[in-house]
Amino acid sequence: MALGKKGKGLGRGFESLIPTDLVDEAFDPTSSEDAKVSKLVELKLTEVVRDEEQPRKEFAKEALEELASSIREHGVLQPIVVVKKGDKYQIVAGERRWRASQLAEKETIPAIVRTLDGQSKLEMAIIENAQREDLSPIELATAYAKLKEQFNLKNEEIGRRVGKSSASITNTMRLLRLPEEAKKAMQEHHLMEGPMRPLISMEPEVIHEILPKMIEEGWSARRVEQYIADRKKKSSAKAVKVNEYLKEEKRLGEKYDCVAKVRGRSITLSAKSDAEFKELLGRI
Repeated sequence: MALGKKGKGLGRGFESLIPTDLVDEAFDPTSSEDAKVSKLVELKLTEVVRDEEQPRKEFAKEALEELASSIREHGVLQPIVVVKKGDKYQIVAGERRWRASQLAEKETIPAIVRTLDGQSKLEMAIIENAQREDLSPIELATAYAKLKEQFNLKNEEIGRRVGKSSASITNTMRLLRLPEEAKKAMQEHHLMEGPMRPLISMEPEVIHEILPKMIEEGWSARRVEQYIADRKKKSSAKAVKVNEYLKEEKRLGEKYDCVAKVRGRSITLSAKSDAEFKELLGRI
């Protein structure tokens, strides 16, 4: 039971059906291969079975209940991945969503269906792409995320397959936490991973402020870090100054029984009425 017509790939083509957390087709180097071996369908929960060789057998009850509550309200936002096994569909990734859907008393669940051969070919294609030297950091991060989300691979396993350390896989995947503006800038202006890492924990407005400077001047990671550090110092100094003004405003307000404001080098004492203003003049 396919959900609509087949698109160009799994991701942006099915955006309303698959708002995945990390895998965005715009940066997915294997979306065309994925389209050849995958099909989006709505399966009955009774048609789906767990992989008995899957080592994880215990799921926190409280976390499952929370996910079930979300599914009751919003449905399953990210399809599970399955392969055909006899007259059933065996879970490759998404057992937690499947269990929570059962708790939510759902009858069906969205699923990406692949054959065992198709799953194997796609995994190989992703790994081969992840080893390419011309891949952008965001495309690389997306490839890693796909292996993690849709193939149930841990960072250590991904590292072994592509010849990199687990820490390197983790750091690259963190780039996917950047806002869309930053990811697009990386792709369009060939920004490297190093200078972008310091932005991962920054607010979107700060990233928006820094990006044009990075692009125009070719900032290094150290230059980005220095700019952020200087910006924090200025913000801290400003906050201290504002706090000092607040104390002064309070002191002046209590002394003259009025509303006091300190702005730069100016002090304003305000009264609510003409009578209070005359009294204020008498107290000064």
